[in-house]
Amino acid sequence: MSTTNLFTEFDPISTKQWKQQIQFELKGADYNETLVWESPEGIKVKPFYHFDETTAKVATDAPDAPFSILQNIFVHDVQKSNARALNTLQRGAESIRFTFENDLISIEELMQGLPLENTIYYFHLPFLSIDFATKINTFITKTNATIFLLIDPIGQLEKEGNWFENLEKDVEKLRVIASNTTVPFLTISSGIYQNAGANVVQQLAYTLAHANEYFNRIPSLNQAFTIEVAVGTNYFFEIAKLRALRLLFNTLASEYHHNLECHIIATPSKRNKTIYDYNVNMLRTTTECMSAILGGANAIANLPYDALYHKDNEFGDRIARNQLLILKHESYFDKVNNPADGAYYIETITEQLAEKALELFKDIEKNGGLISQLIEGTLQRKINESAQKEQELFDSGQEVLLGTNKYPNKNDHMKNDLELYPFVKQNARKTLITPIIEKRLAEKVEQERLSQEQ
Repeated sequence: MSTTNLFTEFDPISTKQWKQQIQFELKGADYNETLVWESPEGIKVKPFYHFDETTAKVATDAPDAPFSILQNIFVHDVQKSNARALNTLQRGAESIRFTFENDLISIEELMQGLPLENTIYYFHLPFLSIDFATKINTFITKTNATIFLLIDPIGQLEKEGNWFENLEKDVEKLRVIASNTTVPFLTISSGIYQNAGANVVQQLAYTLAHANEYFNRIPSLNQAFTIEVAVGTNYFFEIAKLRALRLLFNTLASEYHHNLECHIIATPSKRNKTIYDYNVNMLRTTTECMSAILGGANAIANLPYDALYHKDNEFGDRIARNQLLILKHESYFDKVNNPADGAYYIETITEQLAEKALELFKDIEKNGGLISQLIEGTLQRKINESAQKEQELFDSGQEVLLGTNKYPNKNDHMKNDLELYPFVKQNARKTLITPIIEKRLAEKVEQERLSQEQ
């Protein structure tokens, strides 16, 4: 049986020929002014990308296994948290992220009856304890469970303005954990950069500098890193962001002669979410989860559409989980490994983001590193400048959030539906640094609308 290659029937078309045709269709309008736009990161985006202008393929080392659907569970009552984990795993979740209040939780009781084979558990710890890490390591050895501890003293400093204790003591505890356990324990909470308004290049550079602080200070480090990222609304740029992140992390790790796994957990951003016309949040989170999948995230924890103003609830969690189930099992997003491979646009944006982020990272290191720049307030200022530019675009209507600054439903009332305070909270306290403040674009508009509700 003979086969025919249909492509041989058509002559190849060069970039020059495409541009000539486009210029003809523009009827005299300027090509660059009409069709080329510039991103907040200073990247000029062309209307088309062609193989004869595309450089060598960017190697991003995407994960071999499909992404897992991650369920967040806050642990207050151990028995209830255990029951909820069992229930959500039966209903489509594939991994669990437990957030702990303290180190008094019984791990055996929390994990009782939970499937340990082929299920990853993440323990988010808002404390730093050698004893607790040792206890988890012993549990893993006995049960062969797969557990990642999520410990990030630098993230604690950025969010709260203070270390767990201080720089020296926190780092010393990390060194002891690295030397005495095999459990992956370090995480980089980089979602704070996106949620505070940093642009994509800043997010990548700050994440890399964040990792470099740990590489520098923990010589015995031999465990996988977990990087928690927030995924924004710029679909293709967010795909490229995750690909560039993996590329940059692997490059940095190789400089320290490490071959450590980069385990990425992605969550949709809060920055573009709204309390009015809240169902639109489902559309936003769907495309953001798609970006995370195509970008190569290992695990994705979707953000419930009502997470801003409702306490955790079964309906919101189920909708969020079902969005990922549809993407995985009905849209077949788990069937192709690294599906963005070879897409000229994404490859080019990945390379440009990586190059710009590496340049900014080198500048941060030349000026003392991430921690020094946090103490000086330089990073906070840079993020605020970027956030303010985006806020101005939103306020002027150039950046659109449907239902909020375009086509708002004036009959939509929310004052009596707020179980949570959805705005920046003021907490006066003495801190070592000015914390990085996460803030949504729609907060001012929403506060004005709430004040006018009858």
